[in-house]
This record gives sequence, structure tokens and C-alpha cells, in this order.
Amino acid sequence: MSKFSSNHPQESEDTAEFSSRPAHNRLTRPKWPEAIVGLVVFFVVGIGGGLQLSRLGLDPVVYGLVFTALSGIAGIAGFAAAVLLRIRSLSPFGVRPTSRRWLLIGVAAGVVAFVLKSLAALAWIQITGDSTNVQAMYGEGGSGGILSLILATVFLGLLTPLGEELLFRGVITNALLRHSPVPGVVGSALIFAIAHGINTVFPVALIVGLITAEIFRRSGSVWPAVVVHAVVNLPTIPVVVAAGIG
Repeated sequence: MSKFSSNHPQESEDTAEFSSRPAHNRLTRPKWPEAIVGLVVFFVVGIGGGLQLSRLGLDPVVYGLVFTALSGIAGIAGFAAAVLLRIRSLSPFGVRPTSRRWLLIGVAAGVVAFVLKSLAALAWIQITGDSTNVQAMYGEGGSGGILSLILATVFLGLLTPLGEELLFRGVITNALLRHSPVPGVVGSALIFAIAHGINTVFPVALIVGLITAEIFRRSGSVWPAVVVHAVVNLPTIPVVVAAGIG
């Protein structure tokens, strides 16, 4: 990412250091093949897994828990496929150490994203009239007692951010940043939002995608973006269960 952010007037020390690395390291960033393979595997695992789960007749709580974990699993699977395709190294995908400063920035950006995504969801409902609850399954997964509540929170609040950021930032944003910051940040955010469906989650995913992509671009590491995403997701299950949704 610093290959692109190095021309930015607000370049950070972190990205400047990354830009100083040898050219052959910077040129091994993921390209379209990694992005396409990663997305295909993500949708095959996510949609295919969801269809198979619906046929098993599982207990609603168990089904909800597995479904809640599925997005993170699909993201990790897509990321693994992209890594193994050609580069076979984690660092070019942004899986590299970051500073405490960037992790704290991730926490602050996550709080901002949480507020903005809530406003975006309300605006979507007002504009479209679509208030369909697409998170009912998460509520089911967390409604079976304290253990299911903890597991569902971990799956959605930690596993999902990890899997989705590895794929959508480490692969997709990275690949698009080869062109310039605008398609890298905006383009990957749109892909991320569309992957969540055209529903009440779309504006939420768009806001989160824009913020995490920009954090990723500036920091050169996927971990601050994971922190942003985790801060946004962690309250979801407790709120949904407390509200009796699902």
C-alpha cells in the first residue's frame, strides 16, 4: 500500500518505511488473479456452506452459531486460496507487524465507524423503506444461554473481522491499490458492501469498508483494519439478543 500512499501528502512513518523496501518486495502485491480467486472461494464457501447448513435440520441455536462463524471462515478460505495461488507469502497481503499507535487509531476509527454506520442504516431505512432484519440468525445463535452468547460474540466480533479483513483488505484493497488510492479504497469498499447484499447491511458495510480500506492503505498492515472491524462488530450480538431479535 505504501507504494500508493508514498505520494500522499499525509504519508505516515509506517508507510514511508514500507515504501523504502526493495522494489521486488513491493511488486509482489496481489493482483486481479488473487482478487478473483479469493472472492470466488469466499462466495462458494459462504453461499454453498449456508445452503448445506439449511438442509441439515440443525437446532436453531446451533444453526445460528455456525452461520455466524461462516463469514469469517469463508474470508479465511478466500484469503488462503489467494495466498497459495502465486505469492505464497503473507507480508505482501498486509499481514505484517504494526505499531501500537496504529492499533489505537484503529480503536478510535472503529468508534467513529460504529456511529456512522448506525446513522447510515437509519438513512437507508428512511430512504428505501426497507427495514428487513437480516441479523435475526445472529440473534438465534446467541440466544441459547451464556455460552452461545459468548461464542456468537467471538464469531461475529473477532472471527468475522479477521477473515473479512484478510480477504477484502489484504487481497481486494491491495490489488486495487495498484491502480491508485481512489479505486483501491472506494472500489474495494463497494465490493465489500455488495458482498453483504443489497439490504440494510449494505450502507453499514460501505461505511466500514471505506474506513478500514483507508486505514489499511495508510498503515500498510491489515491489523488496524481488523481492530476497526472488531470494534464495530463486537456489540452486535449482545444488542441483538438483548433486543429480542432473532
